Amino acid sequence: MAATNGDAELTVAEEAKEEEEATDDGGGGVSSQWLRAAVLGASDGLVSTAALMLGIGAARPADARAVLLSGLAGLVAGACSMAIGEYVSVHVQLDVELADLERRRRRGGPAPAGLGLHAAAAAVSRPGQAAAASALSFAAGAALPLLAAWFVAGAYRVRVVVVVATASLALAAFGAAGARLGRAPGGRAGLRVVVGGLLAMAATYGVMKLFRTHGV
Repeated sequence: MAATNGDAELTVAEEAKEEEEATDDGGGGVSSQWLRAAVLGASDGLVSTAALMLGIGAARPADARAVLLSGLAGLVAGACSMAIGEYVSVHVQLDVELADLERRRRRGGPAPAGLGLHAAAAAVSRPGQAAAASALSFAAGAALPLLAAWFVAGAYRVRVVVVVATASLALAAFGAAGARLGRAPGGRAGLRVVVGGLLAMAATYGVMKLFRTHGV
C-alpha cells in the first residue's frame, strides 16, 4: 500500500511539473503569472501613492514636507498591507488544495493532476515569496512619484506636474508590459491604465481641494 501511495505521489508530482512547463510555453505559466502580479502591484503602488500625495498637497499646498511624508507613509503602509494580504491568500489556497487532496485519498480516489503535492512541497516557502514579491513590487511603484517629488524644488504646482507626468509615463509602461505578458496589444492597454490612474489621482485631488476650499 505504501508503495502504491509513493507511486501515486510521484505521478502527481510529475504531472504537476509537466502541466507547469506546458503552461509556461503558452505564456500562461507560473513565471508569467508572477510577472503580471508584479506589474499589478507596481501599478497599485504608483497610483495610490501619487493620489495620496496629490490629495495632501491639495489640502496643504505650502507644506512640501507633509506631501513627502504622506507619500512615504503610503509606501510603507501599502507594502505591508500587500504582503500580509498575499501571504494570507496564498496560505488559504494551499490549505484548500491540501484538504482536497486529503479527502480524495481518504475516499480512495486518485489525486488531481497538478494539485496537492506540488502545493505541499512549497507550503512553507511560497507564501513568503509571494508576500515579499507583492511588497517589493508595490514599494517599487510607490517610490516613483515619491522620488519625483523629492528631487523637485519649487512651487506646489511644479511638483504636481512632475508627479502626474512621472505617474503617467510609468503607468503607460506598466500597462504595456502587462499586455505583452498576456500577448495582447500594448498601446490600448497602456492607455487604459493611464486613464484609470489619472482618474484616481484627479478624484483624490478634487475631494481634498473641496475640503480645503470649505475650510475643513
